[in-house]
Amino acid sequence: MPGPLSHIRVLDLSRVLAAPWAGQNLADLGAEVIKVERPGSGDDSRAFGPPWLKDANGKDTGESAYFAAANRGKKSITVNLSKPEGQQIVRELARQCDVLLENYKFGDLARYGLGYDDLKKINPRLIYCSVTGFGHTGPYRERPGYDFMIQGMGGLMSITGERDDLPGGGPQRVGVPIVDIMTGMYASVAVCAAIAHRAETGVGQHLDLALLDTQTAFLANQAMNYLATGEVPGRLGNAHPNIVPYQTFKTRDGDIILACGNDNLFNKFCELASCRNLPKDPRFATNGKRVENRAVLTPLLEAVFKTRTTREWVEALEAAGVPSGPINNIKQVFEEPQIVARGMKIELDHPTAGKVPLVASPMRFSATPIEHKVPPPVLGQHTAEILREVLGKNDAEIEKLRAAGIV
Repeated sequence: MPGPLSHIRVLDLSRVLAAPWAGQNLADLGAEVIKVERPGSGDDSRAFGPPWLKDANGKDTGESAYFAAANRGKKSITVNLSKPEGQQIVRELARQCDVLLENYKFGDLARYGLGYDDLKKINPRLIYCSVTGFGHTGPYRERPGYDFMIQGMGGLMSITGERDDLPGGGPQRVGVPIVDIMTGMYASVAVCAAIAHRAETGVGQHLDLALLDTQTAFLANQAMNYLATGEVPGRLGNAHPNIVPYQTFKTRDGDIILACGNDNLFNKFCELASCRNLPKDPRFATNGKRVENRAVLTPLLEAVFKTRTTREWVEALEAAGVPSGPINNIKQVFEEPQIVARGMKIELDHPTAGKVPLVASPMRFSATPIEHKVPPPVLGQHTAEILREVLGKNDAEIEKLRAAGIV
């Protein structure tokens, strides 16, 4: 069964992570995604290693695991955008595509005659999605933007990490490039919405996605906590600003997460943990009171959790219907029976790595299920195919472009 976007062709001019993540989502959904890369070097993330994918003999292939994380399902064509002939190839491709993704600095593609205003003249139906650090308007629009700096600038690091007064306190970035990933996710949603709008109107549009906007948007409840009260949230380590207990605790042999999202769950936990007196205490009877009195309640719960092992707690809490879980390392994640059952690890045939392990899309469709068929491409793997099948060029024309260093 074709994917839900099997009728869509995407021209992906982006590199590294934010916009490529959107391109990968669209590929997962069935779109044909043509990734345009620099001849010789390709996407910057091809050099982000080690680690590298391994071949059948366990040797490094030179294909970075980082690149593989964001480019499954795509076809790679190499085009020299600094040459007029290369720019013309992109124009010809844009004429044949529904969506264009790019994350060049503001104004860079316009210098090549490849900005939105240029391409909409040759393809009014084109959905042109730009991903930058700060957007196409505002005083910072010409600044470069990177995930790490936006995590700091956008407030995320001010609420991530242990409290300053505790060991290890201070700002921390998230362990994955979460701003890039979330911007890619918002871009994916925006592209799908623009496709739906075009289906009604027949016209495309320009989408302007910014890392800083995204980071500000997904401050979520922490942003509203500030806007509602004027009080600036701080770092709470693994504690929750609005729910107690909703945090980690040390057990007899490790750590566990307890997530009592309402008073009923807290009561269930206390029944199980033989601390039935706590919900009867006015200081802890409701979530609001527990938030106010977390400094008193937390040490009491810490003492309770040290009486059993992590496994004992997880099994008991699961039986009682109280949300909890261990803190897995990534190896343990892929060993979780639920992850195995859901097929979150896949393998695809790869030109240099043989069978390459990949992470599946988490999207599930009953009528148009996702099928992973195309592995992350090697550089320029599909250049001749795309020039021939999409643009109609013959072998002599393709060889002439190669000889001139255009592709």
